[in-house]
Amino acid sequence: MLRTFLSYSLLFGLAGCSSYPPIKTVAQLDLPRFMGDWYVIANIPTFIEKTAHNAIENYSLNEDGSIATTFTFYDGGFAGEKKIYRPTGFITDTTSNAIWGMQFIWPIKADYRVMYLNDDYTQTAIGRIKRDYVWIMARTPTIPDADYQQLLKMLADEGYDTTLIKPVPQKWN
Repeated sequence: MLRTFLSYSLLFGLAGCSSYPPIKTVAQLDLPRFMGDWYVIANIPTFIEKTAHNAIENYSLNEDGSIATTFTFYDGGFAGEKKIYRPTGFITDTTSNAIWGMQFIWPIKADYRVMYLNDDYTQTAIGRIKRDYVWIMARTPTIPDADYQQLLKMLADEGYDTTLIKPVPQKWN
């Protein structure tokens, strides 16, 4: 078991050494203003998100400066099983507050970068330097199509394969 753990640790460590061009992030993120609910409009889904409906990410600033995160969705449909995940975010760039480590399991912190945030803090795009996952989120369950297309263009310009980005079904009564 120790050998398997060390093998995976080496694999993830080497993967982190790969060379990727930098991703632009927002210049300054006002953390208290960023906190709260964000509806996941679209994403390149992780394995847990592939059948997510009504996905919402909620952020809350902890006293120690970490970010309590609650990710909820219904699995497989709007009436599916409710799933809840509670990773913790850690600010790794305290100058901008735009680069976090998101920890689902100790000791691994996934790369999490706030690439876009509109002036009124109602739409955001979160990415990773590897360009393997991305999340377009908003304070409301839908956004205007023109805004969505603009975000897709920005992500394409940053090196994302936008054909992998899928809308997340949102339906609220």
